[in-house]
Amino acid sequence: MKILLVAVNAKYIHSNLAVYSLKANCGRYESQVKLMEYSINQYPEEILRGIYREKADVVCFSCYIWNIQIIEQAARWLKMVSPEIRIWLGGPEVSFDVRERLTDWTFIDGIMYGEGEDTFRDMAACWNGAADIESVEGIGHRHPDGRVHVHPSRDFVDMSRLNFVYTRPEDFKNKIIYYETSRGCPFRCSYCLSSVEKKVRFRDTALVKKDLQQFIDWKIPQVKFVDRTFNCQRDHSMDILRFIKAQDKGKTNFHFEVTADLLTEEELEFMAGLRPGLIQLEIGVQSTNPETLKEIRRNVSFEKLSEIVRRIHAGKNIHQHLDLIAGLPFENLERFKQSFDDVYGLKPEQLQLGFLKVLKGSHMREKAGDYGLVYRPEPPYEVLSTRWLSYEDLLVLKSVEEMVEVYYNSRQFENSLEWLETYFSSAFDMYEALAGYYERKGLDAVSHSRMARYEILLDFVSEHLGEEGREIFVQLLTYDLYLRENVKSRPEWAGSQDEWKASYVAFFKDEANRETYFSGYDDYTTKQIQRMTHIEHFTLDVPATAASGKTVAGPVFLWFDYLHRDPLTWRSRTVEVKIDENDEKTES
Repeated sequence: MKILLVAVNAKYIHSNLAVYSLKANCGRYESQVKLMEYSINQYPEEILRGIYREKADVVCFSCYIWNIQIIEQAARWLKMVSPEIRIWLGGPEVSFDVRERLTDWTFIDGIMYGEGEDTFRDMAACWNGAADIESVEGIGHRHPDGRVHVHPSRDFVDMSRLNFVYTRPEDFKNKIIYYETSRGCPFRCSYCLSSVEKKVRFRDTALVKKDLQQFIDWKIPQVKFVDRTFNCQRDHSMDILRFIKAQDKGKTNFHFEVTADLLTEEELEFMAGLRPGLIQLEIGVQSTNPETLKEIRRNVSFEKLSEIVRRIHAGKNIHQHLDLIAGLPFENLERFKQSFDDVYGLKPEQLQLGFLKVLKGSHMREKAGDYGLVYRPEPPYEVLSTRWLSYEDLLVLKSVEEMVEVYYNSRQFENSLEWLETYFSSAFDMYEALAGYYERKGLDAVSHSRMARYEILLDFVSEHLGEEGREIFVQLLTYDLYLRENVKSRPEWAGSQDEWKASYVAFFKDEANRETYFSGYDDYTTKQIQRMTHIEHFTLDVPATAASGKTVAGPVFLWFDYLHRDPLTWRSRTVEVKIDENDEKTES
């Protein structure tokens, strides 16, 4: 017997926790199971070819809103070329319409719905002739005569009975590892499927610590917890945080999704003492409109949330990712702009502007008629309009989302954007104007290189602020550019530094400067240090940054030290240097 578990991930760097858990927990049948992971960027033909060549007896697909269409194609074609193969589906996208799916998709043999570890093990026994399929809970299947039978649901899995799912760290090089310590969510947000599960269940913390120690020993770059609300039980979350702090080897980052206004003083004080970059937090704000929050059953105080986010931000040791959802009830374009500006003002490291997905099984789908929700009938069921938000409004938000992703979330334009924002009535208006510039110039449908984004932003500023604004902005863009990377091909817009070349060479050759500035470069020659770092002459003031909080008065020479970076933003360390060796240095 050969069983394939097939995952089609949203990105190459993602992995599929579900299929790994099914294989790790199917008992004596584990040796029969092979995992195959693809991404949605691959062609269905490629997926079909890979599966077909395995000559499996059973193929099981893990189904989500982002991959169900490509899975439908691959599974349909697989049944056509290999009708003897049994094809089963599982996952949230097929768990709420089992009978309808089996009736319409005659090329599949069955669906496992709900939590799958015990169900998959029981089905493996059936496929091996060791059990009767009629006794298995949590499935729907088709009888030989074509009748569809949906079995009763299965009870929740005891998470402390589950095996650790990862055995080969080399398989996750350059990938994110996903991990869970709890299932379910205590909240009832109407747009989320986690609210369907009324019970939150936890994995025993002794087992969790053993699992996490393995990640730390393997020096995994990032472990992303998929717990819906990591901090919903304080004793559980604090025990884990204390453990990862105590065992930290400076290599692994842990990502948690939290409800910020639930964080206690004890938790905040503890997190303030963590190594910069040890953890990062994802915080779902969704909206700052009290009427909207009440309607979607999200009891969150934005005032308290803001206070906590600012406090964490002040510690400069934790990356924060804040989310908004467009298309929620009672939020029109103007009110969403306010939500955007409210959250943008908190200056998170990442701001995700997402769009409502009207998911099967969610309370939001039940209320779609009341809200005038028009959404795509195909996955991912994304909103197109509501009673409060027209499709035209939605297009505005889509264009703003693109600009935020390119310019804000890249963290490559931090100081440039902060300065530019002062010339607009709000941050949203700035991004909307920038998106309009892209559209007018025909730039919105073109793929641009990273360096081209700098040029476009500079041209946008020139159009809005004239040559004087351009002169200042060139300095800001140059500063932002070299803060992030030591580019070898200097962009034309940055101007020439040729007049300072001889001074720069003399600076690096001066042995006194090696002792004064070049900490950490002991094993490198003068020429190597010169190539590995950068000096830039600025004729105007260099503005205050989030890192320094102060303005460096121009004219000034700044040395960019790429060996020492901010672990949260990846900004290089910058030092004001005097080409004259007798002058004092000041660090920013």
